[in-house]
Amino acid sequence: MRAAPAIVSTAVAGVLLLVTSCSRATGLAVPSGSPSCGARLSSGPAASAEPAAEPSTGPTADVRISAPGGDGTHDCGWFQVTNHATQPLTYTITFAFVSGGGSPVSGTERIVPNVGPGRTVTGTVGTSDLPPGGRGWSGVSIKKVRSVPADEAPAPGGPCPSSGLRLYADEGAAAMGLRVVGLHLVNCGTRPQRLTGYPRVSLLDEDHRPVDGVRILHGGSAIASGTGADGPARPLSLKPGQSAHAGLVWRNTVLSGTAVGVPYVRVWAKPGASPVMVTPELDLGTTGKLAVGPWKRDA
Repeated sequence: MRAAPAIVSTAVAGVLLLVTSCSRATGLAVPSGSPSCGARLSSGPAASAEPAAEPSTGPTADVRISAPGGDGTHDCGWFQVTNHATQPLTYTITFAFVSGGGSPVSGTERIVPNVGPGRTVTGTVGTSDLPPGGRGWSGVSIKKVRSVPADEAPAPGGPCPSSGLRLYADEGAAAMGLRVVGLHLVNCGTRPQRLTGYPRVSLLDEDHRPVDGVRILHGGSAIASGTGADGPARPLSLKPGQSAHAGLVWRNTVLSGTAVGVPYVRVWAKPGASPVMVTPELDLGTTGKLAVGPWKRDA
């Protein structure tokens, strides 16, 4: 028996997401021009059949999920992203696959780049997104959606940004309540890039608004020693092809009060640089502190 579609509210800047089966047998019409299972993304104007979301200052989204087919008959489902914001956005969608019994099978992330205002992008997610050996899924859900301005999206690969600097964050490491996320900077341009010490950061909530009440400290040792984000800040010059790293360090301790979560961090690699918005998902607890390490040249 097929479950009725579920509607979930999630925080993401003006996006409407719909996941259903690749087959019309689910009872939800697959939109015209949707990609097949072998395809990834297709784009068009906002789907008129979907309810229109009014642009607002606060990001909101409806997530609709129907029973997609990983049942041996179909091997993918399709999803739809509609940007109701007033600027182009790049979305990161985290999907979770489950077995017929509801047990987690695996998960995957999909980046949907540069979706313009009033545009809809339709894509597929399915068996081809599972890790090697992964199989036997019967459903997929949307676990999390994040969005950043398209001109501030991290660039871990692909064409070199016009700034000549490629900046992105890694997945981080955690142990005993201590968190460390690395910031990585690559000179992919044609001229040297001079760094002056620490990256500058600004903390943002789910609505992309500044987060107050958190102290930004210099040097990882302000939180814990041995994180690799300590040491003196020294000016350095990156030649084309060279890279550097810095670190974000915090603890998730909760003592009293309300725990603070910060999904987004806007980063300036150096004074005058264009900002990049990364998503380290800072769970700062009630500590009210984040340490930023200095730029260090990679070996």
